[in-house]
Amino acid sequence: MALQESGEMYLETIYVLSQKSSAVRAIDVGDHMGYSKPSVSRALGLLRDEGLIIKDDDGYIKLTKSGETRAKRIYERHTVLTKLLIGLGVDEKTASEDACRVEHYISDKTFDAIKAHMNKYHS
Repeated sequence: MALQESGEMYLETIYVLSQKSSAVRAIDVGDHMGYSKPSVSRALGLLRDEGLIIKDDDGYIKLTKSGETRAKRIYERHTVLTKLLIGLGVDEKTASEDACRVEHYISDKTFDAIKAHMNKYHS
């Protein structure tokens, strides 16, 4: 299933927050992304319907196995592309922002080639 860019951003945010704390709530996601409660609620509902997250009785958000797999892939794209851009001389803030935009559109084939290049020359 093709997840839109905004859905991928939510998954990545949940993944990043879950690395810092085992208790991720919708308000944490909204604060991190700068989105309103209704926007976050709607997006989380869509992710839940896709089977990518679950919410427990206390309102804590957890990635499902497939959600975590996708979130890790998105996060890896972000970090690798950020490192690539920084290596080219782009400042960290701009590199991270640009990587965030590119990570959602770059093909797997191109990303794998970038990753292989970076591993070969920058390990």
